[in-house]
Amino acid sequence: MAKKQINVRVDEAEYDTIAERAAAAGMEVADYARQVLADEGNDLRHRFLDAAQHYAEEWGPHFAERFGHPAPAQDEARGRAA
Repeated sequence: MAKKQINVRVDEAEYDTIAERAAAAGMEVADYARQVLADEGNDLRHRFLDAAQHYAEEWGPHFAERFGHPAPAQDEARGRAA
């Protein structure tokens, strides 16, 4: 398959953020950017995310009603410190 090249200019702060995320993923910046762009172009991924959002909106309240709401991490930390 033929390869195409895309050149994108970003400001320094955006680049630093991208570089940090790439490092956290154990990837080079170019490889990370390639993966992010590939993910954005993946129709199946977007359909899955849309379906997951619909499921969460539809069933989230029922789940919370049945199993309760988790305590925020701050409240748990305060409870242990007290």
